[in-house]
Amino acid sequence: MKLQTILNLCFFCLTYGTLPAQVPSPAPAQQKPLLITGGTAHIGNGRVVENSAIIIEDGKITFAEESAILPRRDYTGFQRIDAAGKHIYPGLIAPATNLGLVDIGAVRATRDYNEVGSINPNVRSIIAYNTDSPIIPTVRSQGVLLAQVAPQGGRIPGMSSIVQLDAWNWEDAAYSTDDGIFLNWPGLFSYSWSERSRTKNEDYSKQVEELRQFFLEARAYAALPEPSRTNLRFEAMKPLFSGERRLYIEAEDAKEITHAVHFAGEFGIRAVIVDGRDAWMVAELLKENDVPVILRETQSLPNRIDSDVDQPFKTPAMLKEAGVLFCFSADGFWQQRNLAFQAGQAVGYGLGREEALAGLTSNTAKILGIEKRTGTLEADKDANLIICSGDLLDVRSSQVEMAFIQGRAINLDNQQKALYRKFKAKYDRGR
Repeated sequence: MKLQTILNLCFFCLTYGTLPAQVPSPAPAQQKPLLITGGTAHIGNGRVVENSAIIIEDGKITFAEESAILPRRDYTGFQRIDAAGKHIYPGLIAPATNLGLVDIGAVRATRDYNEVGSINPNVRSIIAYNTDSPIIPTVRSQGVLLAQVAPQGGRIPGMSSIVQLDAWNWEDAAYSTDDGIFLNWPGLFSYSWSERSRTKNEDYSKQVEELRQFFLEARAYAALPEPSRTNLRFEAMKPLFSGERRLYIEAEDAKEITHAVHFAGEFGIRAVIVDGRDAWMVAELLKENDVPVILRETQSLPNRIDSDVDQPFKTPAMLKEAGVLFCFSADGFWQQRNLAFQAGQAVGYGLGREEALAGLTSNTAKILGIEKRTGTLEADKDANLIICSGDLLDVRSSQVEMAFIQGRAINLDNQQKALYRKFKAKYDRGR
């Protein structure tokens, strides 16, 4: 056994052997109606309501407007929160992540995002989602309350599902199951980390044609009234052709995005581009075909040597200007705790502050198909919201103080906060 593997296993045993006790228990259902007053409510659709009043009953928002027009009724039995001087936001949604599917990337036993084989549209990520992952509390303490957990690996890794981040098990966590199928579009180039160089993919056309053949067979299967034999992979593809399920296509390069959009159009499939590094270069095509983009890693350097050094910072504003629906994501699972700051990075490069917030909330909800339930602070939607003492998008002042998922007050403690308290107390005593 390699030394690195032994060290990884030791770290896993010493660290994760005691972590279950560190993960807070899920919050109970809302017991009393709640009235939040005095805060600045950022609705999520561009509106900002000063001195707002928000009423939450049975896990739903029933009122979210100015305090001056608060309905006249008896509020005697209500729990009250004075949010004066604070900001209220919709809960953030993290799309296209393997959060809850992996805890330590270097330890195979904790990686549940990759199934054997290359084409597995029938694989369901939801049943592998681990609600006891110690990563989850660190993410939701930064305002992320929902996530789209997606499989990885191979050409078609499987189906994603949307979960709420405070649950006993995956059944409790399920918010919208099997919302889409993820497809890793073939790359025009491959990068060798050992040689630090890019090489052309000579099999690109062949790989695209193999995908087309699979989709043709799947569409033919979907057209059969009663197939003689059940094919699980083709069964999972059926909702793509009926429009009930989205196809999330991971593509970076402008040509790859172009080919992917035309491919989806050929089969009449609702597509979403994931990553979209060069989406700004083909914004007109995306707009014409009504294809939204899930952007990754705004806080990064460009991959093209001829691009502006701040191109990733400018891309969100350029997509907004072109009328392309987009939202923000972050790479992997740990970085989801910095999701708000990915959007904040774009604010200084032409994107409006409320537009950036929409890229974390309402836009994400629209792209994932859950906009009727969440994404904005509006009546009849789930009470998924956070109360922050500073600017949520600013790493210097952001401090999430309270969070609610479907009206339940969420425990925002986590292992990192516990470690901070532990060692702070140690050195405080040593003074």
